[in-house]
Amino acid sequence: QVQLVESGGGLVQAGGSLRLSCAASGRTFSSYTMGWFRQAPGKQRELVAAITSGGTTKYADSVKGRFTISRDNLKNTVYLQMNSLKPEDTAVYYCAAANFVYGTRWYREDLFDYWGQGTQVTVSS
Repeated sequence: QVQLVESGGGLVQAGGSLRLSCAASGRTFSSYTMGWFRQAPGKQRELVAAITSGGTTKYADSVKGRFTISRDNLKNTVYLQMNSLKPEDTAVYYCAAANFVYGTRWYREDLFDYWGQGTQVTVSS
């Protein structure tokens, strides 16, 4: 069982930056594919970014060039650096971990086994 705890959310003005962190329990963090997803009010949860154990990354088109996902396996932590934030980035952001991913769409939500409780990000205009 893996426990994920997100932090770093908050209120920021448009154009600002935030860095989300997700601390994971367990000894095999380095083997997990990690992801950040978000859910805005009235919308479905969607992928923001994901990173495999080997460092391959995937970004949603809407955040490419603005967000960066990274991981520190020594600290069992995955990060999401968010720059040039927009009001449409407002959502609850969830960290997720996957034991095993496969295929061209290895970042699919249904492949992630463990989820954090989420952290609110609000971007004001």
